[in-house]
Amino acid sequence: MGKQIQRVTLAEIASTFFMIGATGFGGGMAIVALIERRCVVEKKWIGHDEFMHGLAFSQILGPFSLNSTTFVGYYLRGILGGVVASVSFIAPSFLLVCVLSSLYFRFHQIPELKSALLGSNPIIIALIVVAGLGMARKKAAGLESAGIAALAFAASALFGVSALKVLVVAGCWGLCKWWRTGRGR
Repeated sequence: MGKQIQRVTLAEIASTFFMIGATGFGGGMAIVALIERRCVVEKKWIGHDEFMHGLAFSQILGPFSLNSTTFVGYYLRGILGGVVASVSFIAPSFLLVCVLSSLYFRFHQIPELKSALLGSNPIIIALIVVAGLGMARKKAAGLESAGIAALAFAASALFGVSALKVLVVAGCWGLCKWWRTGRGR
């Protein structure tokens, strides 16, 4: 873990991730971009490199927005911080999905509701693209990084290679590069 300048309270972790969970729309990358903006840029709780490492770990199993939340909470306050961040993040969605599911099954035949749900799809795609471009600008600035990012994108988007396989290959590439350059000197 990186060096901590400030000790973040569990209450602050809970309120921050509750708000992210309550206001974050679009799933996956859109939520991760919101977590990055709040925790890395605004609050400076975690450095960009540490956050990107956590994001890489988060892609291995399950929903990576929740895994990223858990990673940041754990980074700040250990296991208890991870649990508090995760529960706080999930709570608004859980409650909202319960209420909306009840309403949907009661009123799903209304044409206006169908139109509203279909109209939100382009917005979600735009949020994901903006989040991806923002992260690419920060981490794929050099020619080698941009090339690796393009290959990873092509492997997953065009050839259907799983994110786990892409991460394993990228990790092996990084280890080989580290070893080739004199064991990280």
